[in-house]
Amino acid sequence: MTRRALVIGGSLGGLIAAHLLRATGWDAVVFERNAEELASRGVGLGTHPQLIAILKRAGVVFDDSMGIKVPKVVCLDRDGKIIVEQPTVRTMSGWARLYRALRDALPEQSYRLGEELTRIAQHGDVVTAIFEDGSREAGDLLVGADGVRSTVREQYLPQAQPVYAGYVAWRAVLDEAEIPQHIRREIFELYTFCLPEGEQLLAYPVPGRDNDTQVGRRAYNIVWYRPAAPETLADLSTDEGGRHHTAGIPPPLIRRDVIARVKSEAQTLVAPQIAEIFVRTEPFFQPIFDLESPQLVFGRAALVGDAAFVARPHVGAGTTKAALDAASLADSLRDAGADLDAGLARYQRVQQPFGAAMVALGRDQGAYLSAQLKPREARAASELHRDIDDVLRAHGTRSDQVRDIVNAHGLAAHF
Repeated sequence: MTRRALVIGGSLGGLIAAHLLRATGWDAVVFERNAEELASRGVGLGTHPQLIAILKRAGVVFDDSMGIKVPKVVCLDRDGKIIVEQPTVRTMSGWARLYRALRDALPEQSYRLGEELTRIAQHGDVVTAIFEDGSREAGDLLVGADGVRSTVREQYLPQAQPVYAGYVAWRAVLDEAEIPQHIRREIFELYTFCLPEGEQLLAYPVPGRDNDTQVGRRAYNIVWYRPAAPETLADLSTDEGGRHHTAGIPPPLIRRDVIARVKSEAQTLVAPQIAEIFVRTEPFFQPIFDLESPQLVFGRAALVGDAAFVARPHVGAGTTKAALDAASLADSLRDAGADLDAGLARYQRVQQPFGAAMVALGRDQGAYLSAQLKPREARAASELHRDIDDVLRAHGTRSDQVRDIVNAHGLAAHF
């Protein structure tokens, strides 16, 4: 008899989990709370070898159409001059590009929109998802892949809440064709850093509209990390009507004065080439959080991806981590055969320390930014001054750092 998995959350982690479970014989169905497809959401993301290998397992071949290769990483000073440059081998993709490939490969009946989970019931070997409209779905396993504000995690671990890291990421993306030609020629093909005092900006090319990677049809992605005290974040998250959005303000509701101010500050603080691109966009911001779940398995329910652990984005491995969670879960269940509880116990045993190690790495790479909220006299030397070569070197060794954590926790067999 085919076992059934209820995957809560239809973003990348949920889709990868569904594909990998289906490949091992499960009937995996994805339930997404949003009523509309998610393909228009998200911006650029980095890739690592582990992610590419797991995508292949999920039936997605990572060919040249999946991303854009950048040959060099540079740091620009305030005047737009290159002050440091290093060769690199990175492929920059986009959330929407991966989503579309994974979504299209899943049978239509196995991806259900407008299904908002309210609670979970478990009786014996059966787990039941109960949705807002009163409908119920029963299965042998429930996978919580519903992100940082996970309903699944909230039911079982209400004490495990995201912890604000003290800074936000302003994000912006602009079509290649809208970038002035002289700026395109100068920086478009590069992975570019700007390092204003106490801040960090990175920019790189990504697939454009309709996930196009052809020259002239691509896009340029900017991520600008900026310290923001809790009271500043509260102001940023308050809309024109005075409503405070504690769980994150939707981009269309960010006040116009906030947008105008950050564009003005871009022209003052970062290289003019980057500022020129930034001011032509409709930027939005995301608060940066850490999250660690002390437990991943609750009877027949298991957490994966950002529902379990949220690592800061500096390692560029959020999607890679979600993919490794999904692969570990699918393989643990496959290897346990009929003993589902043993498979879930193995998943808990392996992925718990792995997730904690990824969170620790993200904290380490974001420590300089978090420290900007401390009085100067309370900061360590590394929190007062930043070595540009070290920043670029850390960028260049990201995949090595991920590989070392993967190897240390015995996860290499999953890809």
